Amino acid sequence: MPTDFDIAICGAGPVGLTLAALLVKRGCTPQRIALIDAKTLDQVAQDPRSIALSYGSRQILEEIKGWPRVADPIHQIHVSRRGHFGRTLIDREEYELPALGYVTRYGALITELADAAYSAGVRIIRPAQIHATIETEEAVALQLLDDGKLRTQILVQAEGGVFSEQTAKTLRRDYDQTAIVAHVTASAPIAQRAYERFTDEGPLALLPQDDGYALVWCARPDSTSHLLTLSDAAFLQALEQAFGTRLGEFLSATPRHAFPLGLNAHPQTSARCVAIGNAAQTLHPVAGQGLNLGLRDAVMLARLLSQEATPAMLQEFARDRQTDRNLTIRVTDTMARIFASAPQGSLTQGLLGLSLGVFDVLRPAKKVLAEQMMFGWR
Repeated sequence: MPTDFDIAICGAGPVGLTLAALLVKRGCTPQRIALIDAKTLDQVAQDPRSIALSYGSRQILEEIKGWPRVADPIHQIHVSRRGHFGRTLIDREEYELPALGYVTRYGALITELADAAYSAGVRIIRPAQIHATIETEEAVALQLLDDGKLRTQILVQAEGGVFSEQTAKTLRRDYDQTAIVAHVTASAPIAQRAYERFTDEGPLALLPQDDGYALVWCARPDSTSHLLTLSDAAFLQALEQAFGTRLGEFLSATPRHAFPLGLNAHPQTSARCVAIGNAAQTLHPVAGQGLNLGLRDAVMLARLLSQEATPAMLQEFARDRQTDRNLTIRVTDTMARIFASAPQGSLTQGLLGLSLGVFDVLRPAKKVLAEQMMFGWR
């Protein structure tokens, strides 16, 4: 096996795989690209998690033939504040698009992207873990856990995951929230309509998928701990109380899982190493922007490294991505905090609810926000 590469990518998740395939698409020699991941493809392909992809992300993935075969479209997004007047409805027809976004399974997306990377001829090394790195002026040396050694001109850290307790000290902000994820069904679903419902403890999202909805319910840790202990019937009653009856009664729920939330937006970089995707920024799940932002990272980095795999290109990447990253982080961070910061029943909460109605009328402002969520800063 070759041990000398131009570009090594640590992490064969959606962002790492997309970067590898884009690099080849942009003209890089596939045999000079290494993609390293700790898990086998079979392990990752079985991951049932639901993920949201914007329409702009579909354009990126279709370019490399990495679009998943099964993806449920979102035609409308209904945004509201629990217990208050005012709402915003974003509709694909306003932007003349086939969909605002899509919902798919993580495993299905990985399967398609892995096929794209394999077809492109990228050197994929898995399962393998990087034990240590030594960066010099000329290159980066990688020491694998099995004693293997690699050398690369540029190292891309694309290995990310959900926010964990162990990373709390590196956070810029801890939201004191936990997200519960599950799949639920309702008696009166509305086809292709997603919901973002702001409660006094955090956002509650329902994304149309299969015969029901992918649920992401953010609340304070003590509340989510209680919700996890409830029977399915009691949990569905609590969900209906928090969300309302727009979809009728909630009928069923899959096993619930929870993970803590925080914002980590301080990517570690050096002359020959760069972080993208979740390795660079772990966002709150409100508006589902984390993966979409990471895919835009991959697009920009592929464009630059295909010209020359040098530290100068990494410096340009940091400059060019700053606006999109900062704007997306600021929008999601503000949405996550402001709607859960004021006490329920306060004047502030009433004004926040009313602001959604006003925002719905201000079409230029709504258009700017919608385009940022769908395409990012270009």
